[in-house]
Amino acid sequence: MLMRLDLLVNNMSKPIPEVSEYGSVDPAPPLTSGSLTEWRESLCDDTIPMFQRMRNVFSLRNERSDQASLALCDGFNSSSALLRHEIAYVLGQMQNPIVLPTLIEVLKNESEHIMVRHEAAEAMGAIGDDSIKPILEEYSSHPLPEIAESCQVAIDLLNWVKAKEWHES
Repeated sequence: MLMRLDLLVNNMSKPIPEVSEYGSVDPAPPLTSGSLTEWRESLCDDTIPMFQRMRNVFSLRNERSDQASLALCDGFNSSSALLRHEIAYVLGQMQNPIVLPTLIEVLKNESEHIMVRHEAAEAMGAIGDDSIKPILEEYSSHPLPEIAESCQVAIDLLNWVKAKEWHES
C-alpha cells in the first residue's frame, strides 16, 4: 500500500489510469518502462516486493504477445498464491490459447492453492477455445465445490462464446 501511495505522489505529472484497457481496476499500475525480459525476471523473483511484482504482471499483460503470456506462466513457480491467482486472472483477460497447457497443469495440480485452481479454470473458459471443454467437464464433478463450480462456470462461458459466434455468423 505504501508503495502505491508513493507512486501516486511521485507521479503527479503522469496520471495513472484508474481502469485498465481490459476494463478492470488493477491492484498495481503497469510499469511505463522496461523490457519483457526484465518484467519476467522481476515477476519470478520472490525477494522483490509484491507491489513491484504485480506491476510486472500488468506490464506483461499489456504487452499482449505470446512471449509475454508465456513469461506470465513462468510466474506460477512463485511461492505466492496471491500472485499465482492474479496471473491466472490476467491470462484469462489476455485470452491467448498458448497458455492453455499451463492452465491445465494448474487446474490438475491437487497441491495448488484452491483459489489459483479456481482462477485457472475460469481463465480457461474466458479464452474461449472449445478444445478445453473435455478437461473442464472432467473437473466439473471435482469433490471440491470451488473447483467443480469454477469448471461449470467456464463451460457455461465456452457455450456462451460459441452461441455468440454462431449468431454473429
